[in-house]
Amino acid sequence: MMDRRIAILHEPRHRAYAKGMIDAAPDGYVVTVTEPTRTTDQNALLWPLLTDVSRQVTWYGRKLSNEDWKHIFTASLSKLDVVPNIDGSGFVALGQSTSRMGKRKFSELIELIFEFGARHGVVWSNHDDRGAA
Repeated sequence: MMDRRIAILHEPRHRAYAKGMIDAAPDGYVVTVTEPTRTTDQNALLWPLLTDVSRQVTWYGRKLSNEDWKHIFTASLSKLDVVPNIDGSGFVALGQSTSRMGKRKFSELIELIFEFGARHGVVWSNHDDRGAA
């Protein structure tokens, strides 16, 4: 039985390796091709940006946590749906988790945060040493 294997396609030899894995796989195995996941630099940039927003922006009279802002930005980016919770006392946003975002979508999230911050007067901390989107 084969282990789970991943081939990152950078050049022709990587594609040949992936094709070889497919040829060697038993019937019934599954092949999935996905875009690259977010980078370490992107991930390292997210939390300082959310911290800057949470410290400087009051949202409808409330100071929100980094995690709350992450949910707000993710919901805005993905145009999420909202449903009542199980006891009817509140609501739950349905949609995409940042951990499942690819590089492109995560870059869009970072850009959305920068754009929001610009409109709301956020002064960004120095995060040059944390990488870039």
